[in-house]
Order: sequence, then structure tokens, then C-alpha cells
Amino acid sequence: MAVLIEDYALLGNCRTAALVARDGSLDWLCFPRFDAPACFAALLGDSNNGRWKLAPVDGSAQSRRRYRDGTLILETLFTTDTGQALLIDFMPMEIDSSVVRIVVGVEGRVDFSMDLAIRFDYGSTVPWVEKREPHTMTAVAGPNMLVLSTPAELHPMDHHTESLFSVEAGQRLGFALSWQVSHDPVRAGFDVESALQQTERFWREFSDRCPDVGPWTDQVKRSLITLKAMTYAPTGGIVAAVTTSLPEQLGGERNWDYRFCWLRDATMTLLAFMNLGYFEEATAWRNWLLRSIAGNPEQVQIMYGLAGERRLLEYELPWLAGYEQSRPVRIGNGAASQVQLDVYGEVADAMTQALKNGLPALPRSTEIQKVIMPFLEKVWHQPDAGIWEIRSAPRHFTHSKVMAWVSFDRNAGVLAHSESPEDRERGRHYRAVADEIHADVCANGYDTALGSFVQTYGGQEMDASLLQIALTGFLPIDDPRVTGTVTRIEQSLMKDGLLLRYDSERSTDGVSGSEGTFLVCSFWLADVYVLQGRDEEAQVLFERLCGLCNDVGLLAEQYDPRQNRMLGNFPQAFSHIGIINTALNLHRVVCPVKSRAATPS
Repeated sequence: MAVLIEDYALLGNCRTAALVARDGSLDWLCFPRFDAPACFAALLGDSNNGRWKLAPVDGSAQSRRRYRDGTLILETLFTTDTGQALLIDFMPMEIDSSVVRIVVGVEGRVDFSMDLAIRFDYGSTVPWVEKREPHTMTAVAGPNMLVLSTPAELHPMDHHTESLFSVEAGQRLGFALSWQVSHDPVRAGFDVESALQQTERFWREFSDRCPDVGPWTDQVKRSLITLKAMTYAPTGGIVAAVTTSLPEQLGGERNWDYRFCWLRDATMTLLAFMNLGYFEEATAWRNWLLRSIAGNPEQVQIMYGLAGERRLLEYELPWLAGYEQSRPVRIGNGAASQVQLDVYGEVADAMTQALKNGLPALPRSTEIQKVIMPFLEKVWHQPDAGIWEIRSAPRHFTHSKVMAWVSFDRNAGVLAHSESPEDRERGRHYRAVADEIHADVCANGYDTALGSFVQTYGGQEMDASLLQIALTGFLPIDDPRVTGTVTRIEQSLMKDGLLLRYDSERSTDGVSGSEGTFLVCSFWLADVYVLQGRDEEAQVLFERLCGLCNDVGLLAEQYDPRQNRMLGNFPQAFSHIGIINTALNLHRVVCPVKSRAATPS
């Protein structure tokens, strides 16, 4: 039986990531980047598709786990009839492409077993395994090599490598698995204990800068660490999730690859970083953005690769059974070629916030804006695929038009204060375009009979993205049209106290099946409650959402309240952005004096 999504914990080094289950099985790992072919893919298949399990021989052993405070170092405490042992898992920060696992005896004696099945290229390629030295093993296939170093005895067994060993109180046994290109000499090993100390120091130095957010500080800090781990350090790009094809419906086809950088997701991550005072990360992301979107404005994409790559060809892996038989398993993402007008607004909003928070203006940013805005002026009235990336015919999504308004509104606001007469004139023109879009949305995106804005022009379906009408300032929070929209969203999209993003069972979005509640939408609702002065309801909803986090503080993309389990890719940047931003919004109203000092305006 597949491990529940929420039974996984994240390891990462700001270049790639791994998922480790409660039972000590490392079931997902891509080397050397987030988007590289996995060498452990049991998450989407079974143990023969690659995994690395370290666990007590006693199958009835109990486990309890946690991250070391302020770090991404995972500690799993196993308790058996004969004793206790601690498994410490982490990815070193100053050593590329490595995973370290240290077994520590705590009490009595615990017998352990190791099962290592390396399968390159998403679980399909069995490597050639050799024992190079008494305590070093290599696995090679094509361009890839994994090197395992450990004092434990290793034994080959039917295309797996096994080990049996015991630890007593005070004993420590380390395992280091490192990736390298196969044509280079085998790299020298490293001291795992020194790597552990350095990695702990890195994460503590990062997380200790997190400001006080009242009773939600620990949860915000955990989400902040998670978002940092999902940042590709060499370029500043931020992935939406570290996995592919974890299903939005068990057994269904709503399975997508999220190991890329969506402008929308990354922009919201940028705002979260800035609101917490992490301007170094914000600057790195902005620089990634300016490199990625440089060029013809008609070719701006909604997502890019980690270094700004544009070709994210989508294809399927038929040899993988899929998580709980959810097929197909997809690699790449065809949505990269979609037109989604809302991203222009999200990027413009982020750039404006960056200037307000003191990030210096860059000449390239100004020049790109001069090119993009005339293009957006030409296309904002056209249909698009919308924020949820429908795979049917483009439509006139109300949210997309609202975000186009945001782009012109924010740029007009910036240029109004320019010392250049030419810039101020452009600003006045942008204001006129913003007013035109505003009138268009109010005329065509609002249904007077329903007393609510609707998902698409001329339609009657609801969409949680309409909450952005209030959150972006498109209309005042007390406008009757906003109040009516919030009420109708609550009535039509609420499922056991959480929000669907839209009614996928009735929607013609081009994909069969339904899905769970989309967690970031419920965070948006809590944010709207704060604006409406419904602070107690906002806090109740926020606490409910935080209560959905697993035992180590992580959230997936979606949640099924009927089966009480997570769905979708994991961990999801969108969900953790929701935790941070809603916590900050609540903190401002619950502890206004402290919050003004903690978060820049």
C-alpha cells in the first residue's frame, strides 16, 4: 500500500530535494536538480523503481519524528522492544548532490536493515554496481554515478544492496550517498559529522532572522524554511513543488509536474520573503525573473525552468504505475505554452512591492516594463487559459482581467511620482487603460441576478480566484459586489469548511474527474475575512488550515476533507505562502503594535 502523502518529510539543499517516509524509506530524489530524472521513484511506483530504506529490523517498531528547531534536519526516533535509535537525515549545504543518513543509538540495542535500490531515469534504469573499496560502493548508468560511503557492511541482493547492523547507546553510524557525473574520478568522501554541523548552522542562521509573528511564529518559520529549500540557489528560481504527478484525485488523470518556476507562485513567494524581511532571496528571485522574461514580450511564459529554460516538453512515463494507480505520470508541463494574462499583474504587483520595500530599481526592469505594457494593452481583452490552466478552449476569465488591471494600476502608481515628464505621461495613459479594464470587468464579469462576480464573462460558475478582487484593491472591501461575491463563494465552493478553487465536476476544463479542496484558496478567504473585520472567523479558518499540516509542518497542494488526507504535489509553495501571508495579516490585527515592527509596509 502506498505511503500517505502527509507521511513524507522534506530534505533539501536549495538545489534539489528528497522525500522520506515515516518508516525511514527515502522514496523520491532527483540529482542534481529539482527537475532532473529521479534516481529514487518509489513514490510513483514501488520499491523496484528505486528507494533507500533505513529502518529497524523489527517491523513493529514505532516512530516519532521532528525537524531540529529552525532547520531542515530530520530526526526520526525509532522505538523497539530492545531499545531506541535515532535516524538523522539531511542534505549537506556546502557539498553538492549528497544525502547523509546517520543512525544513532539512544537506548539499549536496535538491529537495523538497509535496502538500497538505485534506479536512474525515473525508476527505469538498473545501474552497474561495484564495491570500489571496503566501505565505498558505486552505481553507474550512462552519465550518472551514485557513490555510497559507509562503515557498514554492504551486500548485493537481486539488484538491491542490503546491509544488516546494530547500534547501541552512544554509537553513531553514518551513510553518505553522493551523485556525480560518471566520467569523472570518484570524489573523495567527506566527514558526515562536520557536514551535519555546517548544515545546522546554515539553516539556523537563515531561520533566526524570521521576525516574531505572535502565536504563529513557529509555523511561519517552518513554511519559510520550506520555501527556502524550494529555491534553486544558483539562479534564484523557486519551484512550485518538488514532485511530479502526485494526484489531485486518487486514481485520476489530474497529475502534473510542478518542478518548475511559475511566475505566479514565485511572485507570491517573493512577497512572502519581503514581508518577512528576507530581501536577499527577494533580490535573487527578481534577477531570475528579469533574465527569464527578457526578449520579445509576446514570448513571455507563465513558467520557466530553474535557470529560465523555456522548453518544458510534457511527456508520460508508462513504466510507472503512478501514486495509488493515478496515471499518467507526467514529466514536463504543457501549460508552459499557455497564455495566462494574470501573470502580468502578479509580476507588476511584486515589482511595485519590491520598490516600496527598498529594493533598488534596475534599468533592465524599467526597459522590460516599457516593452511589456504596450503588448498587454493589445491583448488584455483576449481570452486566455486562466490561473488554473484549463486545457479546454480559452475563455474570458474575470480574474485574468482583474490582474491585467493590477498591472496597469501598479505601473501607473509608480510612474505618477517619476521626475520624468515622459514617465508621468505614460503613467496617465496606463491609468486610462486601467480604468477601461475596470469598467469592462464590472460590466461583463458581474452577474446582477446572482449579485456576484463570476468565473468567466457570461457564465454563472464561481471561482475562488474572485477573492482577489478584494485582495488586490480592485474594489473596496465593503462594496456590495464584493460582499455578494464572497457570500456566493462560501455558498457554492465550500466543502466541509474548505474551499474548492472551482467546481471541477461541472467545469469543462479539459480534464476528466474532480479534485480536492485547493488550500491556498482557503487562505485567501481568511485574508478577505480580515479585511472585512471578521477577525475571529479568519483566525478559526487559519487554525483549521494549520491543523492540516503533517507532523513536521508541511502541506500539499490540496486536501480531501472526506478522506482526511492530502492530495496533489508536495510540499506546495502556494500552500506555505498562504500560511505566511495569512499569519502576517492576522498578526497585524491581533497584535498591531508588534506587527508594525516585525513586517515592513
